[in-house]
Amino acid sequence: MPSKKRNGESIRTFDMFCGGGGSSRGAEMAGATLVGGLDMWDVAAKTHSLNFPDAKSYCMKASSLNPQRVVDEVGIVDLLLASPECTSHSVAKGNKPRCEESRATAFQVIRFAKILQPRWIVVENVMQMQHWHRFVEWRKKIELLGYNSAFAVLDAQRHGTPQSRRRLFFVADLLQEPRLPKPGRLTKKTVDSAVLGKGESKSNPWEFSPVHNSRRAKATIERAGRAIDELGKKTPFIMVYYGTDGAGGYQTIDRPLRTITTLDRFAYVRPNYRGHEMRMLQPPELAAAMGFPRHHKWPKVSRRERIKLTGNAVCPRVMRDVVKSLTATC
Repeated sequence: MPSKKRNGESIRTFDMFCGGGGSSRGAEMAGATLVGGLDMWDVAAKTHSLNFPDAKSYCMKASSLNPQRVVDEVGIVDLLLASPECTSHSVAKGNKPRCEESRATAFQVIRFAKILQPRWIVVENVMQMQHWHRFVEWRKKIELLGYNSAFAVLDAQRHGTPQSRRRLFFVADLLQEPRLPKPGRLTKKTVDSAVLGKGESKSNPWEFSPVHNSRRAKATIERAGRAIDELGKKTPFIMVYYGTDGAGGYQTIDRPLRTITTLDRFAYVRPNYRGHEMRMLQPPELAAAMGFPRHHKWPKVSRRERIKLTGNAVCPRVMRDVVKSLTATC
């Protein structure tokens, strides 16, 4: 795809906390050009380099990188993307103590914006960030740099992604009031049509095992039993581990997948001639549920690391729509 132009030049984009490259991929889908990426996790930095080899890669803490070095090495930055650490904002943290140092990584965005002076800024995080006691302070500091700002919660399933995933998007523009995309219609893509079997080899299909297995945890068998009792013995479903959200710990496959996290939490259960069998959803299926295009590259790492990369990512199609809306008048 040709790069989108800004005064005859491509929109040069730098991605802080770039993770598996979801934000970068989305910006590219909107026509921007990636010039750099930053992440302290070596697996994430490697993933970004695999997909954007022409972009300068920085593998370190944001606080350890001098923004002037970025200017010197990559040049002008028009669009700054950032997904600061979210674990200590998220409800998935439960009642565990929040780490203020983790949440304060958002202030690195301000430090970089002062030096890079991008026309636009996009910050993505969990919804709970807007309730952080320093959120107003953080936003005001960005506005004191001359930016106009806005924010909204966007749901990935309204942006062509087969996953119900709500995230906060904060946008800023130096020259005018920023615009966020309007929510689209609920996607018609479902677990069945857009997730199951994606990336599976026909010659080496993924293995299932019986639900009623002597090695299976009692709680897992009971959870599957509740779903079967409710849905019927002939209905396949997704069983959800680590939190039920009041939905019983399962969902049907005729709707988008529930929110992907960094944990291996989804099992596909289907009837067979003996009863029911199951397998965990595989990393390529989870990537499909995030909306990553098939050509997005993933490093050869452990299953746990691959799922963490995916669950921490930004849905590319949502970022695509955010960037398109933000830069529409350039």
